[in-house]
Amino acid sequence: MKTKSDAPLWIEGPSPKFMGQEFRKAFETGFLMIPGAHDPMAALLAKDAGFEALYLSGGALSASLGLPDIGLLTMEELISRTKAIVRAADLPLLVDGDTGYGEAINVMRLIRELEDAGAAAVQLEDQVLPKKCGHLNGKQLVSVDDMAAKIAAAARARTHLVIVARTDSAATEGLDAAIARAERYVEAGADVIFPEALPSIEAFSAFVEALDVPILGNMTEFGKTPQLSAEDFKSLGINMAIWPVSSLRVASKAVEKFYGTLKSTGSAETTLGNMQTRAELYETIRYLDYEALDDRIQKTLLPEVGEY
Repeated sequence: MKTKSDAPLWIEGPSPKFMGQEFRKAFETGFLMIPGAHDPMAALLAKDAGFEALYLSGGALSASLGLPDIGLLTMEELISRTKAIVRAADLPLLVDGDTGYGEAINVMRLIRELEDAGAAAVQLEDQVLPKKCGHLNGKQLVSVDDMAAKIAAAARARTHLVIVARTDSAATEGLDAAIARAERYVEAGADVIFPEALPSIEAFSAFVEALDVPILGNMTEFGKTPQLSAEDFKSLGINMAIWPVSSLRVASKAVEKFYGTLKSTGSAETTLGNMQTRAELYETIRYLDYEALDDRIQKTLLPEVGEY
């Protein structure tokens, strides 16, 4: 069984690097695909697939905890998951900071906590609590001044964290007002603009033409934005795009089907072909590399197929 011993393990490596610099370099040198990773295992699999950066969605994290995405997530829960994902994958992580967990001073604490946890970037949005998914109806927004104050506070607190300002105003105030908000957020210190729930290619083009900063596209499923590929975004001049909840949706559907089969048949045998093998799982989590750190542990030999 091969291992990934060419790279240091988290447990023996250095403390988190200034990931914001790596993230900035990645989107400044070419279009950046950013898949959502709702937990450390998803982060490891995304890294193995070759992705250079990851996204932690507040909606996906809330769902993984069995909660709706209406602002119930705590800062402590977000920081804990951030730390675990960065530790596992050692990739630049863009973290959904929702509304900042309060006002300007709370945003400053969020920034410091995220940098300490190893994050590369934070996304802040201009909704009020209780917030909603950006593709749902009934969103309410804070004033432009209040959001600009939060962004300025974030810029003051950060040392390297990239600040992504999300505006949900296109759906509630119109495209022109959303662009005006974005311009104000850039003046306040935002590095990247994230226009949420845009309904068309033309709307994305309007943001690209109006703003002189990188634009982030959101390619969530079952929402207001049409399905666009990485090449579609790139051709529009979008600098990066997230697929925020895709991995969670796929994983949840697979687990749902498995539980149904197990309950109805009383056996998992027919689902073995859909599972990671023991060898594949151990390769992903670098089981043997960790084991080798302590010479008191006898090297594990995988059982032959059919042994239990």
